[in-house]
Parts: sequence; structure tokens; C-alpha cells
Amino acid sequence: MVLAQEGPLDPAPHKGVTTDEIIKHFTTKESEFQLARDQYTYRQDVRVITPDDNGEYHEIFDVLFNDQGKRLENVVFAPQSSLNLISMSPEDIDDIRHRLPFVLTSEEIPEYQILYVGQQQEDELHCYVFDIAPKEIVGKKRYFQGRIWVDDRDFQIVKTYGKTVPDIRKKKGQENLFPKFTTWREQIDGKYWFPTYTKADDTLHFSTGDIRIREIVKYSDYKRFGSNVKITYEGQEVQKAPGGDDKTQQQVPPPAPPPK
Repeated sequence: MVLAQEGPLDPAPHKGVTTDEIIKHFTTKESEFQLARDQYTYRQDVRVITPDDNGEYHEIFDVLFNDQGKRLENVVFAPQSSLNLISMSPEDIDDIRHRLPFVLTSEEIPEYQILYVGQQQEDELHCYVFDIAPKEIVGKKRYFQGRIWVDDRDFQIVKTYGKTVPDIRKKKGQENLFPKFTTWREQIDGKYWFPTYTKADDTLHFSTGDIRIREIVKYSDYKRFGSNVKITYEGQEVQKAPGGDDKTQQQVPPPAPPPK
């Protein structure tokens, strides 16, 4: 992969549309996208590596639907983990499943502070850039904190950088810390931007010492599930490609992730 051509961050105010209008546009699209993605099958390839001792957790699973249309996961590759310095917690697994491909919907706006910080070019895309953080941590709920890039044409998130919060530090020295990550999206079916690649390379500061961690998550083979559920885009139903659940194709070049 080639290095992303990322332009300088321009803090100048945007023109022709207010910040509130931009937020309303992209969170509405994110709500639509969340419903749409729930009607796609795909493959997720997850690697978690501790470079200091070459420990590795690797899992490949397919997100599918059964004959009754119920969503399920089918693990296709999962060798014994060789991680010794850390272990994969339920929160780690849940983050990989649900929070690395971060979605910010209209329903979640009240939970977050959203700050416009400028405009930036991401390869061929001109983006509005926002910093977001939870207003407060409620119970055991987990949140995203970081930066998002919103395409100024489709008003959809095309890139995220940040981490899930809060880190968990319990009594008796139990610690569950989480790395910063970047997720890139690509456009599928000419409509929605789907997560396709996540990368983390961070050092976690445990009380017993620092541990470097690398994560690579790949999402591939997106296919529309042949159900009767309607998916809408800007108020219009998204038509299924000829042949039902044929593999969808990328329509617009995405922001390119860095070399692996």
C-alpha cells in the first residue's frame, strides 16, 4: 500500500454550511449506514501482536446470516494464541467487533462533545475534521475519543483516529488498557463508506511496565444479504446489485493507509 497523501490541516472556517448542519448531515448518514451495514456479510481478519516477544493473537471470522435471517459469526481460522505479555479481555474482543469500525449516529450526538477543528485533504477527498469525546462516562458503557474525517461531498466518516475509553483500572492491580487506532473506510456500492482497514501501533503504560502492541484488522468481501429488509440512502431505497448478493465493488478511491 502507498502512503496516504494527507494535506495540512486548515483551521479556517468552512463556508456555505454551518457546523451544526455538517454534524446533522453526517450523523444522519451514519445512522443510515449503521442500518445498511447490518444487512451485509463480510470477513474480518484480526491480528494482535506484541513485538517485544513476537506473541500473536490471530482470528478470522465471517459475519453471516442463517436461514432465518439471524446474524451470526463463523470462525474460520483461530490458532492458539501465543500472547504472553497481555491477554485478550472481553472488552478487547468487543472493541474489535464493534468500536474499531466506529459509527457516530444521530442518536449518539447528546453523548459527545463534537468540535470542528478544520479542513484537510485525504488523497482525493476533501474532508471536514472534528475532534470528539464523551461528555461523561456512564456506568460500564464504552465510548470513542479522538478525531474523525468527514467527506464534504457524501457527508460520511471516511477515517477515524483515537481510542476507546475509559481504560479500566481495578483494585488488586487489574488493568485493562486500550491502544490508539486508525480506521480507514472505502465506498461500497457507490453509497456508503465501509471500514476496510484498522491499524494500531501503541505502547500501553501498565503499572508493571510498558508493553508495545500492534493490531491489524482487515474487513473484506462485503456482500449485501438477500433479504426483504430495505436499505435507504437519502430517502431512496438502495437497489441490490444484479445477481442478489454478488460481491460489492469499490467506487471511489479511499484514503490510503500507510505501509504495513
